[in-house]
Amino acid sequence: MAKTRVLVKRRKAIRNIRRITRTMELIATARFKKALDRASEAEAYTRKIAELAADLSRSAGDVRHPLLETHATTKKAVLLVLTSNRGLCGGYNAGIIREAMADIRKLETDNIAIDLEVSGKRGLSYFRYQGRPIVQGYTHFEDKPTYAEVEVLANRYIEAYVTGQIDRVDVAYTKFQSAARQVAVVETLLPLSSVTTETAATASSGPSVTYDYQPSAADILNELVPVALKVRLFKFFLDAAVSEQIARRVAMKSATEAAGDLLKAITQEYNRARQAQITKELAEIIAGAEALK
Repeated sequence: MAKTRVLVKRRKAIRNIRRITRTMELIATARFKKALDRASEAEAYTRKIAELAADLSRSAGDVRHPLLETHATTKKAVLLVLTSNRGLCGGYNAGIIREAMADIRKLETDNIAIDLEVSGKRGLSYFRYQGRPIVQGYTHFEDKPTYAEVEVLANRYIEAYVTGQIDRVDVAYTKFQSAARQVAVVETLLPLSSVTTETAATASSGPSVTYDYQPSAADILNELVPVALKVRLFKFFLDAAVSEQIARRVAMKSATEAAGDLLKAITQEYNRARQAQITKELAEIIAGAEALK
């Protein structure tokens, strides 16, 4: 009798947990769809801005923008790590931190000083536990990062890079490739030369387009390059947001399914225990009736 009561309590608790994880799965799905729409809208714009910057850098002749130039020596780098504020998202944060630590070890091997900046409570907790000094911590970038918030960050990087305070900016985040594939990566934000080179190589494989620049390619380049950097950093944050919601949706879906399987197993165990109890009671009744004869 005691065993069946325990099983009933366990079954009730698992039902409640399954209800919670199912609700969280639905919330993550709704947030994922909204985040995906924002990331998809920004993808084409980011790509076109990068293509224009690549075309302009080729057309501007000897004029070069400081954000496209690699410094003669790299003495200090900024590493921005984009993690989540909340947990229950599987291995999402672990993958980002693993890539960030690999980049840190590489920079340290090259004797490059590192300014570590972390977005998200999970990443902040990890690096503080590891005893890593954090120059800047951010917790206000939720699943809806705004361009204005990211622009403030980008402007600070631009000023520090142009004035020579830093020589490189890396960003560790989860890159969204499709609903079925997201990859934790570390990409270089500054200098932008690597991005324009890759974009130019991709664009050269397609049909060539000739532009007339007014007032001049150099003037437009000076205005466009900072915008290209800002929208690229914004795209990193959007990718991180949509990838986080996918990871949470998958984790909650797995938890809901696991709770269902466990509930089924406990129900079967309860039925067997109840059947054994009924059989025992019947046997006792029959034995008592026989004794009265």
